[in-house]
Amino acid sequence: MAPTITDNCEFECATVESTTTSTTISGDFDHFDNSSIGGNGSSDNIEQSNELHLSEQQDQDVQEEQKQQQMPWEAPGKQGLYDPQNEHEACGVGFIVAIDGKRSHKILRDAQTLSERMNHRGACACDNDTGDGAGVLASIPHGLYFKALAKQDVTLPELGDYATGIFYLDEAQHAAAEKEFDELAKSLGLEVIAWRTVPANQSAIGVVARKSEPLSRQVFVPSKRASHELIKPGRRFYICSLSDRTVVYKGLFTSDQLWDYYTDLKDPEFETYMALVHTRFSTNTFPSWERAHPLRVLAHNGEINTLRGNVNLMKAREGVMQSDLFGDQLKKLYPVVEPNLSDSGSFDCVLEFITMASDRSLPESVMTMVPEAWQNDKTMPQEKRDFYQWAACVMEPWDGPALISFTDGRYIGAVLDRNGLRPSRFYVTKENVLVMASEVGVYDVDPSQVTLKSRLKPGRMLLVDTKEQKLIQDIELKAKIAKSRPHSEWLQQKITLDEIRNANVLNTPPVDELAKLPASQRGIFDPRLSLFGYTTETVNMLLIPMFKNKKEALGSMGNDAPLACLSNFQPTPYEYFKQLFAQVTNPPIDPFREKVVMSMQCPLGPEANLLQPSAQQVHRIWLTNPILSIPDTQLLKRNTHRGWRTKVLDITFQYNEGVQGYLDAIDRVCREGYAAAQAGYQLLVISDRGAGTGGKVAVSALLALGALHHHLIETLQAHEAFELAQALRDDGVIGPEVNDKQIYAAYAQAIDTGIAKVMAKMGISTLQSYKSAQIFEAVGLGTDLVAKCFRGTQSRIGGVTLEILAKEGLERYQLTYGKTTPDARILRNPGQYHWRHGGEAHINEPSSIGSLQEAAVNKNLDAFEAFKKTTLDSVKKCALRGQLEFVTDRQSIDISEVEAASEIVKRFATGAMSFGSISLEAHQTLSITMNRIGGKSNTGEGGEDSDRYLNQDPNHSRRSAIKQVASGRFGVTASYLANADDLQIKMAQGAKPGEGGELPGYKVTKDIAKTRKSVPGVGLISPPPHHDIYSIEDLAELIYDLKCSNPNARISVKLVSEVGVGVVASGVAKGKAEHIVISGHDGGTGASSWTGIKNAGLPWELGVAETHQVLVLNNLRSR
Repeated sequence: MAPTITDNCEFECATVESTTTSTTISGDFDHFDNSSIGGNGSSDNIEQSNELHLSEQQDQDVQEEQKQQQMPWEAPGKQGLYDPQNEHEACGVGFIVAIDGKRSHKILRDAQTLSERMNHRGACACDNDTGDGAGVLASIPHGLYFKALAKQDVTLPELGDYATGIFYLDEAQHAAAEKEFDELAKSLGLEVIAWRTVPANQSAIGVVARKSEPLSRQVFVPSKRASHELIKPGRRFYICSLSDRTVVYKGLFTSDQLWDYYTDLKDPEFETYMALVHTRFSTNTFPSWERAHPLRVLAHNGEINTLRGNVNLMKAREGVMQSDLFGDQLKKLYPVVEPNLSDSGSFDCVLEFITMASDRSLPESVMTMVPEAWQNDKTMPQEKRDFYQWAACVMEPWDGPALISFTDGRYIGAVLDRNGLRPSRFYVTKENVLVMASEVGVYDVDPSQVTLKSRLKPGRMLLVDTKEQKLIQDIELKAKIAKSRPHSEWLQQKITLDEIRNANVLNTPPVDELAKLPASQRGIFDPRLSLFGYTTETVNMLLIPMFKNKKEALGSMGNDAPLACLSNFQPTPYEYFKQLFAQVTNPPIDPFREKVVMSMQCPLGPEANLLQPSAQQVHRIWLTNPILSIPDTQLLKRNTHRGWRTKVLDITFQYNEGVQGYLDAIDRVCREGYAAAQAGYQLLVISDRGAGTGGKVAVSALLALGALHHHLIETLQAHEAFELAQALRDDGVIGPEVNDKQIYAAYAQAIDTGIAKVMAKMGISTLQSYKSAQIFEAVGLGTDLVAKCFRGTQSRIGGVTLEILAKEGLERYQLTYGKTTPDARILRNPGQYHWRHGGEAHINEPSSIGSLQEAAVNKNLDAFEAFKKTTLDSVKKCALRGQLEFVTDRQSIDISEVEAASEIVKRFATGAMSFGSISLEAHQTLSITMNRIGGKSNTGEGGEDSDRYLNQDPNHSRRSAIKQVASGRFGVTASYLANADDLQIKMAQGAKPGEGGELPGYKVTKDIAKTRKSVPGVGLISPPPHHDIYSIEDLAELIYDLKCSNPNARISVKLVSEVGVGVVASGVAKGKAEHIVISGHDGGTGASSWTGIKNAGLPWELGVAETHQVLVLNNLRSR
């Protein structure tokens, strides 16, 4: 493993052998899974300050899961830091259809051409001969099946009078599974006509695919229930499809192996009027036969970013759904989303369900799940806009970059996500054939035979109705669906805040005594600020700029403060969470330049029955943004308009009840909330307004909210901001001309912008989809706490318990209201943002920097020892790596076996910093130094002047060995690329992953402009990397291009640590990268909002560990 550098860690993907240095974990981290890091837990040398935040826990479920025997066809389960939930995929997809529904074998052969020419969109496993998956969905070839069954003395009924599908079973247990399926069919009044073994050519597939090859058996007859009821541990049972119109052939192939493996597909009797093909690139190299596409009704290229929220909300709807078609039998179709499916599999389940169980057509179901960006589109017809707003009250969008091709045998079509972040082109020929694919060049047609050539645009749909024998364009299709019901009329049932305000104009609000504090306790002296974790830094550096400038304040130079789980200053629960972000498999969005696709609008209140479209579904409060003012919150608390009722749940308790009182309060809130929901209350409001009075302390609103899954939150931690602003106006900090409404508007706008940036990092466009999607990872929260309050959120190292958070909440109360000195009543400043003596530790603290300068300038070894000691001490107080200890009970290695220092330093590399972020002199000095010792310096994304790498004195070379290529392509020329030892693709920035970089115009000097091939004084923007990297295939293409530009260079990809980065890295390795760098959340020079710098990304220690484990698990470290 290459050396650790300031903010990231790097390693080769092509190492033949991988050796693990065994380390022990100190008692603070006993809850680590030792198998994932190596060594045994040790309880020595526990620091008292850290013991408070890191407790011993084990995830029993995971351990049990690991103990179970893995079946040959199953992908590895959760182990170490690998979690199969983090799988991603990106693919090639296309279809060909005879618009008039005329069957022919030529359609299938043309589909084969489509599929084979998209081979580059798929990927291979470590054997280089097993694809990630390929398949074809076609109409049922009745003639072929009629002849095949005739050989078994079985007469097949007429087409349309039977259903068929291919099942994946295992040789040992297929007879028992088939027998149980026969019995299930009989219980539904159906008789299985026949079973048939699908003929296959085993020699056509790779070694890895052969190991998990299923027995493919085809049944002729029904019922989704089978996939729920016949699955048993240790038994292989998977239904590729079961339909009276279509059949799916798929598996673990490359796209050309598919056509050789299934001999049915070569038979001239296989006639079809449409064929939908797919080739898969799974960034995780544990693809399976089952996860290949097409699925039952769709083939998908892209990613659903909001999956967890979509699945959770679909589960919640099961309690209120009713179907005229299925009646009491509906519950037998639950769960709607089967467990352990990919995002595509989950989408497929829901799309199939709402189409079959309600009176929606397939295209309408797709419109509901993947709506256009209608909220800000002024040109959209009102009827279509009203349909989309009605649909938004029914279901939140399944949001993310996606090209979804779908068919039920009658309709075949495709839809593009609202951002248009996946390519799709189509032709219509004079033969009345439509061809759609995710790229051009996959189908040869004489231009003179083309009657229509176009591409799918953002949010638009392409549809062929083979029954009506016509191509239906987006405008016609959606106008028809929008007019199919009186959506505009139904929308009049929608409730708005203005309507509630007008209805309650005579309903005088009660006087809020809590807001009338004495002058000595107003503004910065309000004791409740301390109670809720505010500091002078959060007030001065975050809140005041929001009130004044309507946006978040900027910071820079990374974050070197301790993680919340290592803090000595009672961090609030919010501080344990880190924002996730898109990289490689999925592009971020630019929330400013692509604002048109983003929306903060959101419906509030209980949902009606999803399966019966009606006006009842819009009987919800429609909010234009998620921030409520104090008057509006008070209004909602007492609102009775149109029969609505609100239950206020008090989340405070008496201080003298201690830790147990805190725990009991959360349980009480859950009980009261459930009782209120049962009693028919439409809104639940959790309130901590009573905190600080009468000896009361509040439970964290975040914990109460998480435990309750409530709809609306009213918490002092937001109210304090408003009341503080009012007091600061009185003190002259904010201009006296600013009224309360302007304060609210400024704060709401700043928060809206902040939320939009967080959503955009993950590629999510709408607040409605972001709600419940759990786009965070916790660092340092215990398993039991996460299970109770944040179920489904990743928290990989375990950590604090609910009891510890309760204890810290009580400590904040004691600090605020206890018998303390007058000095202690001043709002404290623990130095979370800037170092302060006696405050939070920082890795870069003044004494260590002073010692380093002394050591460097005067070659003072004592000063260097002081620097080393203070730095290691700071790392122990701030970072995960500081909690590790070396094993000391092993025999020492003879010094003669250790490499010379002069050889070790050749693997040193500097951090990637462009000149502009540091001076040209500093940048060149680093290059000269690294060249002299044989190491490598990095240009950063700002390019490098040709005079630095041409005709250089070997002893004074200013050439950087590593040259970066970022989305801005600053200074990237053929000469620049040719003069590199490493070419590094920068996918994300450590200081602000998911965001772009920006150099203000006043910083763009003549030297910088010359190097970056731009104009002095003009600002430079390096956008979030989606303008060139839409998906994993695009990255693979860039890697190929860079390799062509410099065949001798090693291609490196820089990623940022987050949960699932190992899975992304395995896809990057399959894309032919030779080197991967994992950057941490703490590094980077770039400017960003403070909330981004402090709360995005994860420690590089977790990213490196996960990446190494997943690469080894995939056998990609020995490739």
